[in-house]
Amino acid sequence: MSHEEIKNCIFPTDLYYRVDHNTWIRLNDDGTITVGMTDMAQTLAGNVLHATPQKVGKTRKDSKPIAIVESSKWVGPVKAPMAGVIVESNDLVKEDPGILNKSPYKQGWLVKMKPDNLQDDMQKLLTGAPAIEAYRAKMEAENVENCVHCEGFEI
Repeated sequence: MSHEEIKNCIFPTDLYYRVDHNTWIRLNDDGTITVGMTDMAQTLAGNVLHATPQKVGKTRKDSKPIAIVESSKWVGPVKAPMAGVIVESNDLVKEDPGILNKSPYKQGWLVKMKPDNLQDDMQKLLTGAPAIEAYRAKMEAENVENCVHCEGFEI
């Protein structure tokens, strides 16, 4: 997996990002999307203690919660990058919430969604060099120091 690093935060270049929500999106062959938290998001959250993805069948509007994450420093929603229906929820993050810290781009995905209007919503997403530059600016504006990776972190 090709990736870029900004202040030790890893951003795979083949994913799409909703930078304002700090989420990543993988386009699946069946027209669904897989959604998760970025490396930057897991660092800002700290050690994740609980994660509760929304249930399968739940309709989400753009920016409404697809999961609630609780860490030692933060409790809050992970926002939907676009409107759609949740078609799969990652049970692993409920059983082992620390997987969000260890494997945010592989095992630590949160939900899979069937978007209402993928074509239009793609305009809200960035990928490749534009995504990297947007995160560089975001990290600078928000004074994010360096991403912290736990032992066994995987990309």
